[in-house]
Amino acid sequence: MENLTTANMTGNDTALQGNQTLGVWSDYTVEYKVVSVVLVSLVCGVGIVGNVMVILVVLTTKHMRTPTNCYLVSLAAADLMVLTAAGLPNITESLHGQWVYGYVGCLGITYFQYLGINASSCSITAFTVERYIAICHPIKAQFLCTLSRAKRIILLVWALTSVYCVMWLFLSDTKKLVYENAVLQSCAYKVSRSHYLPIYFTDFAVFYVLPLMLATVLYGLIARILFLNPLPSDPKENTKKWKKETSHGGGRMISTSSSSSTTAASRRQVTKMLAVVVVLFAVLWMPYRTLVVVNSFLDHAYQDIWFLLFCRLCIYLNSAINPVIYNAMSQKFRAAFQKLCHCGPQRMDKPASYSVALTYSVIKETSNGESPDHFTTEMDELNAPTDRFLPSGVLPAAKRTPSLSGRHVKA
Repeated sequence: MENLTTANMTGNDTALQGNQTLGVWSDYTVEYKVVSVVLVSLVCGVGIVGNVMVILVVLTTKHMRTPTNCYLVSLAAADLMVLTAAGLPNITESLHGQWVYGYVGCLGITYFQYLGINASSCSITAFTVERYIAICHPIKAQFLCTLSRAKRIILLVWALTSVYCVMWLFLSDTKKLVYENAVLQSCAYKVSRSHYLPIYFTDFAVFYVLPLMLATVLYGLIARILFLNPLPSDPKENTKKWKKETSHGGGRMISTSSSSSTTAASRRQVTKMLAVVVVLFAVLWMPYRTLVVVNSFLDHAYQDIWFLLFCRLCIYLNSAINPVIYNAMSQKFRAAFQKLCHCGPQRMDKPASYSVALTYSVIKETSNGESPDHFTTEMDELNAPTDRFLPSGVLPAAKRTPSLSGRHVKA
């Protein structure tokens, strides 16, 4: 993996240049500066805001704290690191034409670049494995795919990647580039290309090729189980039927319909969303990865500044687009984003209540493949106006029905 500064994306052997004269230096054109600053600022700005919102909605909304969403928080934190450590320094480099953050900035920014990139790759791998276990091995998922286990895995991912990336603190350094008409500073590497390539290709295989190969296999197995399921995908197809039972003078309403259809449809939608995240990760990182691989074998590296800008924008877009995907493909995330922004239709604080004696239970179906931390009660549905579920003829009688404890239970 290469540093995401312009000088190092080209694959130049900057470590060997030292202070030798490099010819005449020419600054970037005005057109390039304007386009690069505007596009990078726009993508990074949207990405930073979006990823912060993802973290906030999961941390502040109780029903959003699921194992899968914990991995998405880890991914959002890694994407924030990429956008701030790789995207924002490139804005100043486009304006000034050189590295302006000094030696400490070179070490720190390079370290956090790789930490964010590698942590995002590991987070994607983690939620892919979690989805595979939850859907293809539902019994094991009851004790493997839990919220506490997800938190421990995330801590382990960040601890390992943090230690792994320490090597970049010893491989990075600032270099003076001496031209005939200027002396510039760049953030480059201490080692030559011949020594650096084995490190890069190891990094490339571990954090790009292997995760994509694993994701391809696992999502193929998930699709075989999930999308070939005979259950209807539309929860609206499953109508709810209610019947009344009388016991000790008290009435209770029981839903006789199964939630299997709704669960299957929800899992399909979540799986589609996560699969899109993986596909975009593969596609948007491909131009940069291909460029570095090709330049590794060329005597004269390909250095077109517009193509380099395109490669960088693809990387930043990969880190910025995930919140947009969540908003477009997840109703829960969309509602949580709207609530966080205080926009859209607001839910009634105190919906119409009826004194209806209701009993409910949380049924952990082994076929659901969800962890105990995943389960939510049906109280969210009961918070809505009661006439959504009960026929109009039932309500008057229900108002007069006492509960088993002698108290009225408000739905």
